[in-house]
Amino acid sequence: MNKVMEKEIDEKKQGTSLVLEEKAENTKKLFIESYGCAMNFSDSEIVASILTEQGYNTTQKLEEADLVLVNTCSIRDKAEQTIRKRLEKYNAVKRSINPSMKVGVLGCMAERLKDKFLEEEKIVDMVVGPDSYKDLPNLLKEVEEGRDAINVILSKEETYGDIAPVRLNSNGVNAFVSITRGCDNMCTFCVVPFTRGRERSRNHKV
Repeated sequence: MNKVMEKEIDEKKQGTSLVLEEKAENTKKLFIESYGCAMNFSDSEIVASILTEQGYNTTQKLEEADLVLVNTCSIRDKAEQTIRKRLEKYNAVKRSINPSMKVGVLGCMAERLKDKFLEEEKIVDMVVGPDSYKDLPNLLKEVEEGRDAINVILSKEETYGDIAPVRLNSNGVNAFVSITRGCDNMCTFCVVPFTRGRERSRNHKV
């Protein structure tokens, strides 16, 4: 029997960097951390799957990364403050150790604070919303050409049903599979409809 994906992630796993089996032909290094709900951790697996096809292997060594991504949460102020501290850390490493490193923000904070991150504070090279991960190859090209890159367009159809997710420390069989994305409920104080868009379901045939 398949276990239903829990909505919450154990606090000990917050900020865990995703590490996958290396592909010998891949030469670039990806460091990706996740914060927030299980959906963010699931999305990080989707992102890693996409970037594996773009020549990236994951690493747990921040200093050696060509690309650093943080998948973010906007539910609580504490979560945002934690991510801001991580961004400060990334930029400190970029200034002092690895000037060619590129830094990107994914997820709900990307959707909500895109202008502040890119234009006002200038602390990231790339901002990618939850429905734009398939555009990562194009956004990376823009960054490599010296331009800031952003795509936070929300979709009424995107479910990533055609992306095979990957899983940290797995047996090669199990991984997060999201059945629905977004929400239509518009509950008081909830940001999900505004950061993840309207509710849509994965095609049951995929």
